Amino acid sequence: MDPVIILTVLFISGLIVEAMTGAIAAGELKMDLFGVLVVANVTAFGGGVVRDLILGSSPMLFISKPELLFLTSAFALIMVLIARYFDKLRWAFLALDALGMITFTIVGAIRAQDMGFGMGVASIAGFTTGVFGGILRDILCNRIPLAFQKELYASVSIVSVWIYLLLEHFGLPMSFIVIFTLLFGFCFRMLALKYDWRVPQFVYEVNKPRN
Repeated sequence: MDPVIILTVLFISGLIVEAMTGAIAAGELKMDLFGVLVVANVTAFGGGVVRDLILGSSPMLFISKPELLFLTSAFALIMVLIARYFDKLRWAFLALDALGMITFTIVGAIRAQDMGFGMGVASIAGFTTGVFGGILRDILCNRIPLAFQKELYASVSIVSVWIYLLLEHFGLPMSFIVIFTLLFGFCFRMLALKYDWRVPQFVYEVNKPRN
């Protein structure tokens, strides 16, 4: 199958899932519908916006293709209606979120390469696209971003983007590179969730002076 078709389908699916998870985060804080739409779309498009700001690229996706903004907004509102079933579908959303994150990571790297940047900048662009939507979501929701905690999330994006770039560097077929990176990143993320793989934490406790 054409890797462009695979990435396009997964990219749009990822936007939808990210928007829906953003809506859930807004609902946990009892935001109104405007807040739901803002958080949902920041989650869906935030990584790409930060990437484009870093690379100096324009126009941004939600401006060049506003129909995607309407799509994510519609699914955010659908999530408001079906939120009561979210717990039952949690693992399905986690699986789709994993695929979406890896897809965003690959798309971000490709965007940087298309602009003529090398592997280092492409890896930053891929990682930024993959995880910064979630970071911005958590900041808006006044909580420590998931990517900064011990759970393996950002690490999966970093490893995946370098696998993609190295396989491409060695001249392997693009269809193989895309499928392999997607499968690797997806399995890595899901195994990390299943077996609770974690990044070591830095814990610093302030010694308060005794009275």
